[in-house]
Amino acid sequence: MRRPALYSSSSSPPPAEVPGQQAQTGPVTEHAPGTRFFSLSNPRLLWAALAVMALLLALSLSLALRPQPRKLTQADIHAAVLKTLETAQLPSAVARAYDTIRPSVVRVTGYGKSKNGKEDVEIGVGTGVVIVDKGIILTNLHVVQGAQTIKVVFSDGLESTAHITGAQPENDLAVLQAHKIPDDMIAATMRSTGDLAPGDHVLAVGYPFGIGPSASAGVISGLKRTFRSPEGKQEMSNLIQFDAAANPGNSGGPLVTMDGEVVGIVTAILNPNQQRSFVGIAFAVPIENAASAVGLTPF
Repeated sequence: MRRPALYSSSSSPPPAEVPGQQAQTGPVTEHAPGTRFFSLSNPRLLWAALAVMALLLALSLSLALRPQPRKLTQADIHAAVLKTLETAQLPSAVARAYDTIRPSVVRVTGYGKSKNGKEDVEIGVGTGVVIVDKGIILTNLHVVQGAQTIKVVFSDGLESTAHITGAQPENDLAVLQAHKIPDDMIAATMRSTGDLAPGDHVLAVGYPFGIGPSASAGVISGLKRTFRSPEGKQEMSNLIQFDAAANPGNSGGPLVTMDGEVVGIVTAILNPNQQRSFVGIAFAVPIENAASAVGLTPF
């Protein structure tokens, strides 16, 4: 007896079973919709890739077309320096020389006893310059001669008594030793007069009539000059003549170059009218002579 057919003649026979493989049942499932985005045929992925490439291309072009900074040349440096010199307010040569020498300049005052012998009275005022940082000071002998007490005032305001340690009457020079000195005492720099010439700029710093420190600028008028004091008691030679204003009180002060270096000690003014006022001719002892009064041979 034949069994009835399980499928009609119009339908396909069931697939043959493979030994060891379980037959699939139910409909075949499609891939999840999210996984289709990564397909190369997905138009959204292609547009995104094109957008990234366009952005990278635009960035590359902008970097390539950006103007590169120009290399700095020596001409640029010179132009910048010149512009600075034209616009900046730089101190003058005289101001720089004054700032250099000022810490070494002192006010020197000689005192004597009054007629009743009870009071100290001022008998002379002048200027001095520190040439050794231990408080050794050069000044004029006529500023301190006959004084019973000598006082010096330093640039920072410190006041000290001093005493004479040496003298050179032929050059009207005296050497003082201050009893107290500032902690940051600065000695002046001395320079040879061997290369000085008429017309060189110089600066005289001192206490004219006790006022100062005061600066007056001028030039070297001549070298190896001879001067006789108005009283005719003393003649000095080998002097530096200069035209910077000097008055009583400038005596003993430094005559300096535009580098602030001492080339002389102001010692006298020529005054035909006997009025003790400046008329354009003053004299300084060369620093070589002045230094020898202290026993120094700086050059």
